[in-house]
Amino acid sequence: MEKKKVVVGMSGGVDSSVAAYLLKEQGYEVIGVTMQIWQDETREVQEENGGCCGVSAAEDAGRIAGQLGIPHYVMNFKEEFKCRVMDYFVEEYLAGRTPNPCIACNRYVKWESMLKRSLEIGADYIATGHYARIMVTREGRYAVCSSVTAKKDQTYALYNLTQEQLAHTLMPVGEYTKEEIRAIAAREGLVTAHKPDSQEICFIPDHDYAAFIEREAGERVPEEGNFVTAQGQILGRHLGITHYTVGQRKGLNLAMGHPVFVTEIRAKTNEVVIGEAEDVFGDTLYCNNINFMGMADLPRPREALAKIRYAHGGERCVIEQVAEDVIKCSFHAPVRAITPGQAAVFYEDGCVLGGGTIMKNYTIPSVNKGIHALNHDI
Repeated sequence: MEKKKVVVGMSGGVDSSVAAYLLKEQGYEVIGVTMQIWQDETREVQEENGGCCGVSAAEDAGRIAGQLGIPHYVMNFKEEFKCRVMDYFVEEYLAGRTPNPCIACNRYVKWESMLKRSLEIGADYIATGHYARIMVTREGRYAVCSSVTAKKDQTYALYNLTQEQLAHTLMPVGEYTKEEIRAIAAREGLVTAHKPDSQEICFIPDHDYAAFIEREAGERVPEEGNFVTAQGQILGRHLGITHYTVGQRKGLNLAMGHPVFVTEIRAKTNEVVIGEAEDVFGDTLYCNNINFMGMADLPRPREALAKIRYAHGGERCVIEQVAEDVIKCSFHAPVRAITPGQAAVFYEDGCVLGGGTIMKNYTIPSVNKGIHALNHDI
């Protein structure tokens, strides 16, 4: 029987290294690929940024491939990464939203672009080192499901993958804990066994989002503006809306005598709305750009668990489709900092049903009262 061919996205970290090892042990013909995404060609800049796709990452991935006896290639995805991830990140912040670039990278670069190129060279699958598992739900659809370790679960950032992409994807690391993965790497003498995990957004390693946006946006960078209450009372001056996100408390420099929080960002008026701790909580959100995964559609209201950011533990809710591309999510208990631009991801029994991008405002038709605008201050 002919061995199936799999292209493993190798980031130079321990997880993707062990993913390649496990698949080779399972009998696959394994090819290692590292994405080249950096826009600056100088080695010094790429080394400084590092992350999962810098020069050192490619070199570490190459060393692992040598140890495993598999071929390794570097594929150029700079154009896709610039357009789909970096430009998207900047535009969302300029619009007063807070994006998750890893979700965009997963869907459009690591999967859409890399899978397309891998299939073109005769691969049957691509594989990554994500802590997630791919299963078929009771509705007969592919879904990413929680790994065996909740501490490292990465399903939230994978909710936007398509059925076609999942059908050609393997995620062997999801069956192990992080400690087990490191133990396998150490046992096999892999050079990445003790390499620290990458924690930051790969293209902003210093965490200074505003400075990055300023460099990329140029003359379009928002100017200083007013901190205001929800009713419009001016409280002080802010540095520009790209410096803030919903739920933020630190760095406001407002002498209010007690902690206050960002509750809304109004890009059109260049205002940052300030409120009390309780104002940051909400029990309803609307999301669009829906991707159905474990469920094919949403014909009636359905109970689910929703996560509204990567580190959110999740909250029980009822989800219902209120327009062609809009889902309403009603939480059983208020959740903190519902943030436009972030993803709302819906789960059932640990598997992703689907998700979408959290909207700021949504207008629904009312049979008796015409059009009724809902502004949830989220």
